[in-house]
Amino acid sequence: MNDTTSLRHDDGPVLLAFAFRPFFLLTALYAAGLVAAWVAFLFGGLPLPLGVNPIQWHAHELLFGMVPAAIAGFLLTAMCNWTGASPLKSGGLLALILLWTAGRAAMWLSGWLPLWLVAAIDLAFLPAMAAYVARVLLRHGNYRNLVLVALLSLLTGANLLMHLGFSGLWLGGGRLGEILALDLIATLMVVIGGRITPAFTANWLRMQGKDPTQVRRSEALDRAAFWSMVAILPVDLAMPFSVLTSLMALFAALVNGWRLHAWRGWKASGEPLIWILHFAMAWIVVALLLKAMTPWLALSPSVWMHAMGAGAGGTLILGVMTRVAVGHTGRPMRLPRLAIWIYIAVITAGAVRVIGAFVPQLAYPALTVSAVAWVVAFLLFVLIYWPILSRPRADGRPG
Repeated sequence: MNDTTSLRHDDGPVLLAFAFRPFFLLTALYAAGLVAAWVAFLFGGLPLPLGVNPIQWHAHELLFGMVPAAIAGFLLTAMCNWTGASPLKSGGLLALILLWTAGRAAMWLSGWLPLWLVAAIDLAFLPAMAAYVARVLLRHGNYRNLVLVALLSLLTGANLLMHLGFSGLWLGGGRLGEILALDLIATLMVVIGGRITPAFTANWLRMQGKDPTQVRRSEALDRAAFWSMVAILPVDLAMPFSVLTSLMALFAALVNGWRLHAWRGWKASGEPLIWILHFAMAWIVVALLLKAMTPWLALSPSVWMHAMGAGAGGTLILGVMTRVAVGHTGRPMRLPRLAIWIYIAVITAGAVRVIGAFVPQLAYPALTVSAVAWVVAFLLFVLIYWPILSRPRADGRPG
């Protein structure tokens, strides 16, 4: 392989050959950099040119900076499999990357820019991605997945609520937007995780010469899991932290827990690329249970929110990225050497962060340990997967 081939593939840079390549690296780099800067701000006095509430800025950038990059990497890649459409690449992909980058720059420089301009720049990415995805799905008659476009559109609305809070036009908008965003991201995880986790588990069992029908899938249960999450949205909008929200969260936890049990994740306990997905889906159930317990035990909402964000979100994002990165580059479907520490670190980060939210006396040391583990997890992803994502496919195919 000559140098030209390693730099360019399919008439364009390798990193722009498929959306998962740049967006997965950006997700990991931003996740690590954001949390490192946040801890440096809290404990070291790092000056940040912010024109908004620092705590809500931190939440916003995780929910609307890191997570949408991960969604873009997965969704723009997966829909090519769903529809047979050509991937977004080269100039078109670069334009979307620049739009995401502009939003991040605007949020980091919000102390120097008019807040209306910050909002306009930051709000552009999700609608642009949703419009492109909708166009491809409609062109290929793939109406089933339009629900993901709807969720992305609602996520834009949650982002708008946060910006209304930042600007002072609606003081409660920031907190409400944060809760709505977590609910929507959890719903996306229930949909996406609900498709790939049992499918990958059954396929692995088949490849091991075992019975794949041990993984039990039910369309009725999938629908129940989805609608149990959707039902929480209007309740959280009207009555966040209420008893009704608690009951809805408990129902969603039971349905999603039942579905997770039916997938028989322990049957694939010997394959890290599989069990990490089950672990992430279990985090969703735990977060919903904690949400249900919040008004009864007078828990801080931070407990369930970090269980859903740092726990479920961080684990599923890394679980998906580590798998897609090898599967879509023509490499053996196994975890690279030392990559198991990515999983250990992100699980540690989520667990310690939730413990810190549970026990106020441990808040600061727990935040420090959690942040270090989080940064280690995502930096390890960059170090281990950069050579994979920045080079052509191992099998010589385009993409």
